[in-house]
Formats: sequence, structure tokens, C-alpha cells
Amino acid sequence: MRNFNRMRNGESNLRFSVYCMLLLDLTNTACGFSSPLIRELDGNSENRQLLHHRLKRSWVWNQFFVLEEYTGTDPLYVGKLHSDMDKGDGSIKYILSGDGAGTMFTIDDTTGDIHAIQRLDREERSQYTLRAQALDRRTSRPMEPESEFIIKIQDINDNEPKFLDGPYTASVPEMSPVGTSIIQVSATDADDPTYGSSARVVYSILQGQPYFSVDSKTGIIRTALTNMDREAREYYEVIIQAKDMGGQLGGLAGTTTVNITLSDVNDNPPRFPQKHYQMNVLESSPMNSTVGRVLAMDLDEGVNAEMKYTIIDGDGTDVFDVSTDPTYQVGVITVKRPLNFESKKSYTLKIEGANPHLEVRFLNLGPFRDTTSVHINVEDVDEPPGFESNFYFVEVSEDVDLGTTIQILSARDPDAANNSIRYSIDRNSDPGRYFYVDITTGALMTARPLDREEVSWHNITILAMEMNNPSQIGSVPVMIKVLDVNDNAPIFTKFYETFMCENAKSGQLIQTVSAIDQDDPQEGKHIHYSLAPEAANNPNFTLRDNQDNTAWIFTRRSGFRQAEQSTFFIPILISDNGQPMMSSTSTLTIQVCSCDDDGDIMSCNAESYTLPISLSRGALIAILACIFVLLVLVLLILSMRRHRKQPYTIDEDDNVHENIVRYDDEGGGEEDTEAFDIAAMWNPREAHVGKSRQDMQPEIESLSRYVPQTCMINNNVHSYMLSKLYEADTDVCSPPFDSLQTYMFEGEGSVAQSLSSLQSFSTDSDQSYDYLTDWGPRFKKLAEMYGAKNDNSSL
Repeated sequence: MRNFNRMRNGESNLRFSVYCMLLLDLTNTACGFSSPLIRELDGNSENRQLLHHRLKRSWVWNQFFVLEEYTGTDPLYVGKLHSDMDKGDGSIKYILSGDGAGTMFTIDDTTGDIHAIQRLDREERSQYTLRAQALDRRTSRPMEPESEFIIKIQDINDNEPKFLDGPYTASVPEMSPVGTSIIQVSATDADDPTYGSSARVVYSILQGQPYFSVDSKTGIIRTALTNMDREAREYYEVIIQAKDMGGQLGGLAGTTTVNITLSDVNDNPPRFPQKHYQMNVLESSPMNSTVGRVLAMDLDEGVNAEMKYTIIDGDGTDVFDVSTDPTYQVGVITVKRPLNFESKKSYTLKIEGANPHLEVRFLNLGPFRDTTSVHINVEDVDEPPGFESNFYFVEVSEDVDLGTTIQILSARDPDAANNSIRYSIDRNSDPGRYFYVDITTGALMTARPLDREEVSWHNITILAMEMNNPSQIGSVPVMIKVLDVNDNAPIFTKFYETFMCENAKSGQLIQTVSAIDQDDPQEGKHIHYSLAPEAANNPNFTLRDNQDNTAWIFTRRSGFRQAEQSTFFIPILISDNGQPMMSSTSTLTIQVCSCDDDGDIMSCNAESYTLPISLSRGALIAILACIFVLLVLVLLILSMRRHRKQPYTIDEDDNVHENIVRYDDEGGGEEDTEAFDIAAMWNPREAHVGKSRQDMQPEIESLSRYVPQTCMINNNVHSYMLSKLYEADTDVCSPPFDSLQTYMFEGEGSVAQSLSSLQSFSTDSDQSYDYLTDWGPRFKKLAEMYGAKNDNSSL
């Protein structure tokens, strides 16, 4: 043992290797094997002497290997430890330590015999490393240095092959040739592959023949038959066996399942189950609405069963369309253009269904397409009337007479019955009731005067209704453009009032004026300015037309005095360039003001109204006190007078002053505005003479004119009433109880004479005449409602 340790700690590698080999060979010899190294050493005397010299060692190794899975009842003998210092008297005590010492292996401390006390499994642990030590039993002193040795577990065939990845799933295209590789399976044997044939595996097929085969060495599964059709059988369950010991008798075996699916290829052409389809569609069906569906059956699946439908022939190729539903692979026939039962009652289509994805190797099976015919019947429906045009555009002058026909609208029933048509206007499109349409002829006429400046465009909707079926109503938009006529005179853009210094020089510009014209002539607006004929020779001011729709006002002299005349009124004639020419007269007001040397205005009031500069503060206070006393007295007098008259007054709710007018019709007074004709209160023989303007200076008083005013019933009002009466008679949507009351002209004169005389006003009377100021505007408003042209004097 000492020699062995010395060789381990420092002797030559050769000698150490020899001892190691000798130990291994001795072990093999003990197990029944012969070592060539021992035979070689035994044939040489020198080697034999060296061997005898080297074989002197401290430990004797009886056995290095022990079989696994020992099932006996006695402990399994492993080997023996012995020291050359052991005299056999029991003075040496052997101790074992390391892996499994005391649990897996035990040692007889006297003899050195080692036994295995547990079942050994090489697959769990293939070797154990132990340490041995010899001690003096009495003193426990080590007799030999501690050494290490290994016990290896020898394998037996106690594990069957196992498929760790099973069961397997694989697929192969249908119609694959023989020998097509599908999948490789692999089995693992836990036994020692370096010892015997315990781990040598051979594969075989137990189930799946004659469709598939397996390579015995590699475990690759291949097809064994050709023309395997997925449509005939799609799934296969194959059982593969793996057997060790090279497949010999007595070997252990394991199995696994391989689920093989045949994947689809496009080897089946589509086929229509019907060669003829019959379908119906309403002529009122909207665009893109579905007519019906066709289906071409394909035994394939996935992309191989995808279909594309096409209309390849027929008389409805431009009326119908077909598309493919990607979910169900059906052909959907839809309406491409509007249908008309009266023009064509049926159509025939030839539809083709084809596979877009083809397998080149299967083209010999025939064309991968099929056709079918579809007969479509158009069903008649009651359709609303239709106009000749989709819309109408009309231009009409704003001065057109009432009742003028501006457009003839024509609609007809598209059905075979050709029912009569009645026309009307959608009142929501013409809230102002400017137009009406003849119920039978469709003539569109004016019902109210048109004013381009008020409404330049009218967008109305004309309705056409079948007499026999009022629910069938057609409509058409009519766009009416009101053309301009020159019916508005230009006027100042604003009220002009200018201020001029007394020291203004001759030819000085004092004001620029401009005007607007509501008309819109095609040649553009050109406004001309000039002094009115009455002021053409005005010595104070002159006017220059700038030819750009503006005019300048200049002074014609210098040296104006506010004390002589503080205000000037200059009438200006404004005219346009229309046909006929329209003109108006507007007045420019000029105030003469006193200015300082810099031209800044100081005062524009006449000097006669200014207070004396020398008036003292005390005098001003006295004047104000007197004014206050006078105001108090006036208020007291008015209060006393009010208390005296209060018993004779009546509540405002009972005020009957507005009913003082007496006329022959016994209506309800002011609230019953339709109970009398205001024209009966006009006196056609009475002429009123205009009064001269009080705000003009004597130099331009000639601007005032006596304008005779005569009240007459306007012919336009009469025409309008007749047109409204005609519209009420022909409007089928109006209630049948409508009526129109017409009051004739009462005659020439009023039996009531004058209602009152403003000139006979007396402060002594207790009667209140406040109602006179109220009735004036009321009569004027009523007169304007009935087309009267009079001013306030005619009332």
C-alpha cells in the first residue's frame, strides 16, 4: 500500500501506468478474463522479476464490477480489502467511507470483505467512489495511508426503448409518390450503449400497412402506396415498434402512435349540381341588390376549393353582375343597372365557376371549370310617375305678370296602365306661395309678384301623383332664377350732414357723397349725380360727378355767415344707367359753423340763440329758480285736472275709441280685419294738395310740388285674388270648405263724412282725442295691405 501511494505521489508515469494496468488485469483475471499484458510479462524473465517486484502492494483488489438489479436475499459480495501488515490476528481494523458507504456498501472491519446491501441500478448511478483506511485496532493509529477506489455497476438489459416525443402527428399531400418521406420517429433506451446490445434499437411497423413503411434503423416513415386519395380517406393511425437487442428474441420493445393526415391538393374540378337556375327579380330592385345565388361544388378544400364566378354569355351581361362570396364560395348575382318591366321582361345568363389555383400535374384530369345557365324573370311593380327631365332650370324676369306660365312640366306613368297624372307643388319648398302649377297640364305659373332684390332664387319641388293610386308620387326639382329689371332708383348710402366753416373759400371741397342701387345690371352699376333742376343755378354750392359712382360738393363762393343762414339743403338728383333709367332726389344738409383760425369748429348754433356773455351768475340762478317754480305750478294744475276728470274715464280694457268708426258692415271692429273692404273708405274724387316743406329756405322752395293723389283699386290686387281663387279651386290637397269673401266698392263718398277735425281742437272740451293719433298709422297699415299708394294725407 505504501508502494502504491509512492507511485501515485512521485514515481515515473510508466511504472504507475504499469501498476494501474496490472491492477486492472488482475481484476479482469479474477472475473475470468486473460490480460495480454500479464501474458507478455510472464514470457519474459526480466519482466517477470519486475512484475513480482511491482506486485508487492498494500491493497489486494478482488473485484471492480458488480451487476445491477441483484434480487437475492443475501448481501452481494463486491470484493475484499487486505493490508500486508495484517497478520490475521484481528489487530487491523478496516474502515470504508465515501459514496454509499454504510448505506449501499458495508465492510467487514476484520476481514475487509465488501458487500452491497441495496439493489443497484446503473441507470440511476453507474459508479461509486469509495475510500479505504487500515487502523490499529488498539491505538486507532493509521497503519496505511487512506486510498481511493471505484466500484462500477455493470449493465443488464432491464430497460425497454421509449418514444419520448410520441405520439406523433404528421401530414403528407394526397397522391404523393411511393417513398415520400413523412416523419422520423426516435426511441431511446436507457441501458448502456457501450456494453452489449442492450441499447441497440430496431424499428418496425405494427399497424399502417400497406399504406406506409418505416426504416428499421433511422425510424423514417414513408408512403408505401401511390394514389392515396384524401376524398376517399383522410386520416391514418400508424403504430411503430422499437425493439432492443438488435431485434433478437428476448429483447425489450416499446411502441408509439403516428397520426398521419393526407393534405388536400387540387385534383377535383368544380361541378354545378344544377345546369339550369330560375330566378325572379322586381323591376324596382335598387342597384347592387341580390337576385340569387349559384354554387359549384368542389370536393377539394381550402384554397383548392376557392371559386371564381364569371358571366361569360347571355343577354344580361350589362344588366347583372356576379361576385364570389369568400365565406361560402357561392356566386352572388346582383343588379348592375335599373330594370324596367315594360322594356324587357326576362334575361338569360351563362355563368362559369372555375378554380383560380391549379395543380399542373393534375391538368390531365380535365378542365377545372364548369358552366350553368340562369334565367331571370323581371316582375312588374306599380312605379311612381316620372318626369321627362331629372331637373328643370327656369329664368324669369322679376316684372313678369301674375299668372304667366314660365314652364310646362310633363310626367307620365311608366306602368302599362298609364294612369292619369295630377300635379302640385310641395309647399315646404315654396313657403312664400310665389308659384302654382296647373293640376292637369303641369303649367308652372307665377302667383305673387317676384322681387329679385328680395329673393333671387326659388328652388321648388313639383309633385306628380297617379289618380288611381295616390301613394305613387314622383317629384322633380325646379330651379327658378329671377332676372333683374331696373326697378329701383339709387339712393344715398347714408344720411349726409356736413359742417362748413364760415370762412370757407370758393371752390373748397366740403363733402363726398355716394349712392347704392339694389338692382344688378349686367353691364355694371354706373350712378350719375347732378343738382336737382330746382337747385341747378344754386349760387352757393356746385357738384362734380367723379364718374366712379361718387360725387364731390364744392362751394361756389366764400364768406358764409352763420347769422344770415345756418343751414343749407342741397337736393341732389341721383340716376342709374338702366333701361328704363331710374332716379331719385336726396338732400344734403350743410351746417354753417364758426371756426377758429386753425379751421377747428367752435359752434354751429345761430348767434341769436346764444346767451349774453355779460349775464352774471346770480342772474342765471334767478332765472333757473323761476323756471323751477313755473314747472311746479304746471304739475299741480295738471294733477288737479286729472282728479277732476277721473270719474269720467274708463279702463283701458274697455276703451272703445278705436270703434268710433262707423261703416255699413256690422263686423267685429278692428280685430275683424276681414269683415270690411278698406277700399270702401277711400274717396276716389278727393285730391289732396301737398304742403310746402317747412325746412327749406325761400331760395329752394320751388322743390315742393303739388302732387295729386287718387285712390283706386289696384288691378294687381284683383288679379292676385283671381289667381288665388283658381289655385284654391284646383288644389286637391286643400280642404273642401275653403271660401273667399269679396266686398265690392261702396260708392263715391262716405256717409260718415270726416271722423274728426284736427283744426277744431278745443282745450275747453273734456273729450280726449288721443285716439286720432292712434288711428292714423292703423289705417295706413291696412291701406298698405290692400295695395294703396296714398300717403298719410289720403287717410
